[in-house]
Amino acid sequence: MEPTLENKSSSLVPRPSRSGYVVAINISENKGERKKNIEESLLLEEHGLEGDAHAGDWHRQVSLLAEESIEKMREMGLDVSSGDFAENITTKGINLVSLPVGTKLMTGDTLLEVTQIGKVCHDRCAIYYQAGDCVMPREGIFCRVLKGGQIKVGDEVKIAKS
Repeated sequence: MEPTLENKSSSLVPRPSRSGYVVAINISENKGERKKNIEESLLLEEHGLEGDAHAGDWHRQVSLLAEESIEKMREMGLDVSSGDFAENITTKGINLVSLPVGTKLMTGDTLLEVTQIGKVCHDRCAIYYQAGDCVMPREGIFCRVLKGGQIKVGDEVKIAKS
């Protein structure tokens, strides 16, 4: 599902797609390493993905990155895939960076709330040194888990109605 466009002041700007789907679920035992793909997992309420090093009692319990963002890095010649940017959930079809903080997302039986768009990288990662750029600081989003539950690859990700 491609993002739709909205005409504002005679220029076309991306408008948030209302839904997409989960391409990959990724966890790591330690911070600072690429995450491995798993087919399904539990999102634990007010904690994050079960077994992931970044889960905890804070505002960045779960990270999401779009497959479309990863594709930008592939176009720069990198051999990268889901989890290589340390994201927990890789999505396709939903324009993550256009979602304002406070947006609620549903996937499976779970409910997430966007708490942060992008991040400051204090140390340059291996991806940055290979390509001179990394998309996660600009295009990754972070969420709190408001309602936990099972998630799996292929689940729909959609903006919850307010």
